[in-house]
Amino acid sequence: MNLAEFMMKNKVVALFSTVLLTLAGLFSFFNLGQLEDPEFTIKNALVMTSYYGATSTEVEQEITDRIENAIQEMPEVNSLHSRSTSGLSLITVEIKGEYWSDRLPQVWDKLRRKVGDIQEELPKGAGTSKVIDDFGAVYGLMLGVVGDGYNYSEMYKYVKILQKEIGLLEGVARVGLWGEQKPAIYIDISENKLASLGFSGASVNSLLSNQNKVIDAGHVELDSYRLSVRLSGSFKSPDDIGDLLIHAQSRNNASEFIRVSDIGTISEGYIEPESELMRLNGEPAIVLSISPQEGTNVVELGKRVAAKLNEINMRLPIGIEAIPIHWQPEVVDESVNNFLINFVQAVGIVLIVLTLAMGWKMGVVIGTALTLTILGTFIFMALFGIDLHRMSLGALIIALGMMVDNAIVVAEGYVVKIEKGIEREKAAIDAAKGPSFALLGATIIAVMAFYPIFASMEGAGEYCRALFIVVAISLTVSWFVSLTITPLQCMYMLKPEAQPSNSEGKLLSGFRKTLEFSLKNRVFTIVSMIVLLAVALGTFGNVKQIFFPSSSMTKFMVDYWAPEGTKIQSTSKGIKPIEQYLLQDARIKTVSTFIGQGSPRFYLPVDPEKPNSSYGQLIINVSELDDLASVVNDLQLWMDQNVPNAMTRIRKYTVGPALTWEFEARFIGPADADPAVLRDLAEQGMKILNDSPLAKEVSTDWRQQVIDLVPEYNQVKGRRTGVSRLDIATTTKRFYDGYTVGGYRRDDELLPIIVRENAVERNINNLDNLQVEPLNQSYSVPLGQVTDAIKAEWVNPVVWRYNRHRAITVQATPVGVTVSTLRNTVLEDFNKIELPEGYRLEWFGEFKSTVDSQKSLIPGVVPALALILFILVALFNQVRPMIIIILLIPFVMIGVSFGLQVSGAAFGFVALLGVMSLSGMMIKNAIVLIDQINIEKGEGKSTQKAIIDAAISRIRPVFLAAATTVLGVIPLAPDLFWQGLSIAIIAGLSFGTVLTMILLPVLYSLFYKVKMTWPSTHC
Repeated sequence: MNLAEFMMKNKVVALFSTVLLTLAGLFSFFNLGQLEDPEFTIKNALVMTSYYGATSTEVEQEITDRIENAIQEMPEVNSLHSRSTSGLSLITVEIKGEYWSDRLPQVWDKLRRKVGDIQEELPKGAGTSKVIDDFGAVYGLMLGVVGDGYNYSEMYKYVKILQKEIGLLEGVARVGLWGEQKPAIYIDISENKLASLGFSGASVNSLLSNQNKVIDAGHVELDSYRLSVRLSGSFKSPDDIGDLLIHAQSRNNASEFIRVSDIGTISEGYIEPESELMRLNGEPAIVLSISPQEGTNVVELGKRVAAKLNEINMRLPIGIEAIPIHWQPEVVDESVNNFLINFVQAVGIVLIVLTLAMGWKMGVVIGTALTLTILGTFIFMALFGIDLHRMSLGALIIALGMMVDNAIVVAEGYVVKIEKGIEREKAAIDAAKGPSFALLGATIIAVMAFYPIFASMEGAGEYCRALFIVVAISLTVSWFVSLTITPLQCMYMLKPEAQPSNSEGKLLSGFRKTLEFSLKNRVFTIVSMIVLLAVALGTFGNVKQIFFPSSSMTKFMVDYWAPEGTKIQSTSKGIKPIEQYLLQDARIKTVSTFIGQGSPRFYLPVDPEKPNSSYGQLIINVSELDDLASVVNDLQLWMDQNVPNAMTRIRKYTVGPALTWEFEARFIGPADADPAVLRDLAEQGMKILNDSPLAKEVSTDWRQQVIDLVPEYNQVKGRRTGVSRLDIATTTKRFYDGYTVGGYRRDDELLPIIVRENAVERNINNLDNLQVEPLNQSYSVPLGQVTDAIKAEWVNPVVWRYNRHRAITVQATPVGVTVSTLRNTVLEDFNKIELPEGYRLEWFGEFKSTVDSQKSLIPGVVPALALILFILVALFNQVRPMIIIILLIPFVMIGVSFGLQVSGAAFGFVALLGVMSLSGMMIKNAIVLIDQINIEKGEGKSTQKAIIDAAISRIRPVFLAAATTVLGVIPLAPDLFWQGLSIAIIAGLSFGTVLTMILLPVLYSLFYKVKMTWPSTHC
């Protein structure tokens, strides 16, 4: 008993199943999670190790190299990127693509063990390495807290309240802070005053470091009690530090006491220099960033957070305000709603087309099958944990035409059988049973066309993998519904009608004449198609090539790069004019400025910039998406004219895996490559780009060299005076940066007490006369007496390595063209650069990402192709139909190439998926047509007549299926993300359908050696 027959005999079960499927589908839909984009795993970890006082080269050789050597033993590692700067090693560990989120925790544990084992081999003075593996944490809700008339400490107190309250909400994973300034107590002393009084700075440091320690004073037993001894004398306020008496022996050996306030000024401030600064709309701010738990409905979480903020705002003082910088729930809600509108439009278009072409009753039958298929898909999406997002909803729209195809075939078959006088129930059963295996094979083939996406291990493949899953679910449910519910509905709704007239309409008659002409001139037809294919492929280079398109977010970012080595205060000052210009623009809602490093990751595809005092980033929210392009253009023109001393770079947010720099040419040398050679190669590459009108913002990741001050220590003079290198380093550190000598407790905070030279004398002019105190001595010696000179040296502030090789990357932004076009125009010149032995040039950025993503599809293509070929052979038990269908597929590129060139749409990774899906659609149509040819031959017709009659009989369902698919994806065309895919399907399938109905019969007649005979009156 087949499915259709079972449903016919159990109509109550069929009806109840339909109601249950409808209710469960609706329930599942309203409980699906909502996201703007699908989640994908960031397979990177950062190993951070401090080595204060070391140069970038020393950090590279003594820290980075040893840790990398240990990490490379892990077979899970795909690549290592390291950045060694003065005092800090940062190693980015990229894990191979096959390790997804379920396996990464074990990989990170192994990485920690490897890094932990190497710690004892690191030099003395190196800090403990930290492994940071939470790169995938997305802070989708980001608020800027500002306080009119409040300082950082006062704002911080209220921000902590917000952080604690919001952190307790359901669905919140973590609440981070960005831009808060750490308070500190500063004692600004005068070295000259200390020296004149005969005091040693060491005595000041020693006393302060011991005064506020938590110490165990023991216990006293009294009768049956045991009492703790608690000493007084710790600091209760900053003023207590000034009252502290220093007792030391002066140079005349007299015992002296003096207050700290007599030799220095005590003040409360913030740690200097600041590691990060934040402003919102030009005002100092602290960012509150909220990360949702995995699987949380972000829209619902947004409502909970908003309600909590409204509640807390009632308790906050006037002047404290929390302003949204990025509010993912709004973005997701708008994105999902827009997609649902597109989806409803697509469904409506499909139903209207079916009703107009086949009548309202047939429209209802097929429309019901489509609705039940969609609801059934929602059920399985809920079971598999697939949220509503760009890819899952897009997959439903793409599959719409294919969903109705099965129901059309069954309904059409029922009508034909009824017209032949077969009883209704038997006609319904036979209409479903007859093509069931052919439809199943065609469905599997259509699904397997998307399988390479699912099998891809790259980030782009993981991002798009929901496309395969949802298409597979929907087409499988469609096949099941068409064999169960559709036959039953046909029996009750489609009543027997009179035999249709054998006369053909003008369109059908015209198609017959075209088909017969093609069959009569088979060689001409095939040669013409081959010529068209050659032209299409030859002109495909005119199509714009991209990786992933820009997002429709109403925000963009500006990267600000001051010359390397610029202090953070100067970077902050340099960005202010840009802020002021933007804040005068009525089209702009908010301007958020992050100085010292990139913003928290609030959008998964964007990697935050690593800490750098010369870097700043502005995130600009515009009121309307339509204003975005004009705001960007106006800002670019203004910055070109008004920001001459820094490199500024405007970036739009992209959809899918993003790249910080899309154009990257990397020169890689041996492990001990000469930095000068690498810089020379990079300079040659930069010159090529600077000479090109298609490139701007040309730079390297090594940035500019910076100046180091190098006191040349004289060992002989040092031994005579008792001054060591450590004494000099300690003195210069305390004199300029300050030296932490203790802590001051206030509530739950421990404020560092920092001793430094006063601001008047803290300048470079006093360096030669700086008084250096030998360890445990009360005298001091001018720095100039123990050094030969104080030199200024140009050094590399950063050393980059790639897979343990020193490497320098030339970066640029294309002007008015795609990255592919820019690369093609400079490729020949780059290849002419003479590379020393052991050096090589490799292309990264968008080029590498595109190549890797396309290569990652190959492992999935092999099994998919094998299964498709097997099904084609199994369906017909012949090899020739399989060969005919495979030969047909490449010709679809004629329509694709034409459509993309005429529309101006770009061909990227998503468009490539569209082309792959076309192959499945083409194969499905071809299977239906060849199956019909075999049916016609089985009725005793000649092969020639069977070919023509089969094409005539299948023209309507094939064209209807194509029309529903083509018209169904039209709502996707305005979306930049889906534009390339939708154009590829619209143009490719439109031409491909004609191709199937014309070229396939021609190929069939040739492979089966059909001798064409025509009446003498035939034209």
